[in-house]
Amino acid sequence: MRARAVRTVVVGATAVAALGAAVLTAPVAGAADGGRGGAVRDTGHAATRAALEAQVEEAGVPGALAQARDGHGVWNGDAGVANLRTGKPRDEHDRYRIGSITKTFTATVLLQLQAEGEVDLDASVDTYLPGVVRGNGHDGRAITVRQLLNHTSGIFNYTADADFGRTYLGVGFLKHRYDTLTPREAIAIAMRHQPDFAPGTGWNYSNTNYMLAGLIIEKVTGTPYATQVRQRIIKPLGLRSTTLPGTRAGIPGPHGRGYSKFPDDPRGAVHDTTLLNPSWGWAAGEAISTSADLNRFYAALLQGRLLPRAALAEMKTTVPVGDDVPLRYGLGVAELRLSCDTAVWGHDGGISGSSSYAFSSEDARHQIALNLNADWTGQGMAVVDAEFCGAPDAATDGATEGATRVDAARGATPKGSEPPVRTVEQVRHGGLAPRVNAAG
Repeated sequence: MRARAVRTVVVGATAVAALGAAVLTAPVAGAADGGRGGAVRDTGHAATRAALEAQVEEAGVPGALAQARDGHGVWNGDAGVANLRTGKPRDEHDRYRIGSITKTFTATVLLQLQAEGEVDLDASVDTYLPGVVRGNGHDGRAITVRQLLNHTSGIFNYTADADFGRTYLGVGFLKHRYDTLTPREAIAIAMRHQPDFAPGTGWNYSNTNYMLAGLIIEKVTGTPYATQVRQRIIKPLGLRSTTLPGTRAGIPGPHGRGYSKFPDDPRGAVHDTTLLNPSWGWAAGEAISTSADLNRFYAALLQGRLLPRAALAEMKTTVPVGDDVPLRYGLGVAELRLSCDTAVWGHDGGISGSSSYAFSSEDARHQIALNLNADWTGQGMAVVDAEFCGAPDAATDGATEGATRVDAARGATPKGSEPPVRTVEQVRHGGLAPRVNAAG
């Protein structure tokens, strides 16, 4: 299918502040500058447009969608289709599954609770969940809450369990897509394995950490973690398109389709995986949102509107994640060093059929959030790099060196190649992890 050209929508800078109250858009065909002859003005996102188109035309993603916000206003772009059957284009208002970007929401709530004196990040996990982290060398008495949030706990990642992979990430998905997996069941899967390392001595991305973080929120507040996220973040910021679905399989509101390839499917077929029970992601990756909401969220977070200054500084205190990977991980957020040596803050993530990315400049003046409706291919970090660095060659070639290293670390498939075994992170449920075990 021939890729549809990227469509752009530009919103004037004066309208940015009003986005919470209304969506003000002025659709244009190339943003003419009003000069003689109807000359087309470059809106400053040419590299981003090219990088979006490359996801479809070169990487083979069905459709890509992005929104950027900066001092000039709001820009929306898309390429490809939201629905392979109907050819419907992607739409800026579409909601999509954001996977592990959910972790930033969860970490923000825990940091708010710490600021209120309800949680001590340096207390042991056992302080709040006695006996939950036990088995095969795991010991919650020796692991702190902070180590959960920055992935230095050493706790095994339950989504890297082979049986889990076959059931939820392989062809078993077609049979089990509506199954409910509770947080404690997910943690129990992790406890069947030995830890990756002693607490505090290494780094490995583990979704189990954020299952435990969600349970700590519930233990301390006496309410569901989702209630806390809604009351503390979603409602105050007016994130009207952001939801925590629990066990609900559908996506509310306007949305496209999500597509997967299963690693154990010998046909290599593309499957529609839009409908699924995201309970296995829970506080680690269940949320649904839009690019506009994600940009608003990260801007507010980095502006200090959600956390006191000291708490935000703790969130941004990072640890290295591995050799030759241009990012460091804080408490639910990552600091990513781009090809132009610019640092941005945010997260990426995914779940079957969806790969999402949301990053902001540290001063909160520039954001991009984007989604690819595929989980087996694509280099979304190249789009992020193009937006902040504006390197046309990097955008059209698919990725800059730095973005390539991040996407390779998270399991992205380079153009023209296919890995022999897909890792957990190739379905993007926690895409920042560089060295994860195979899931099948």
